[in-house]
Amino acid sequence: MRLIALSAAALSAAVSVCVLGAEPAKAAAAVPVLSSPAGPSLLSLVQVFFSLLLVIAAIFGSAWLMRRMTPGHFGGQAQLRVVGGVMVGAKERVVVVELRDTWLVLGVTPNKVSTLHTLPRPDDLPQVAAPMPFAEKLAGVIKARRAGEGAQ
Repeated sequence: MRLIALSAAALSAAVSVCVLGAEPAKAAAAVPVLSSPAGPSLLSLVQVFFSLLLVIAAIFGSAWLMRRMTPGHFGGQAQLRVVGGVMVGAKERVVVVELRDTWLVLGVTPNKVSTLHTLPRPDDLPQVAAPMPFAEKLAGVIKARRAGEGAQ
């Protein structure tokens, strides 16, 4: 009986060693072998480079188009200016718009814009200057910083 127990234990140990020894071989066989260990080819690098250039050109092109097609900036200085507005509902507004010397009171809904009233521009209001374009503001800030650096 003792001999059978020892032989069963030896057989169990031998089977477990064989199973453990076989697992790394299975794992190594499952790893695919690369046909080209040298890395990416020159053709694939050129393709990636030109794709990147195409994406960057598309970004700059769309930015240029957005700058050219911005509504309200076709004629230089806009003649239409929003004076004020107030929400009168969830999606409804009353807006006062100045067009030359006339104020238009407009009702704005998601579906349409309608004129509620038209009145002349009040005389007691000062003439509002056109807002300074961003390029001029940036140039003023840069000039002020350079003047501040030169004084030190």
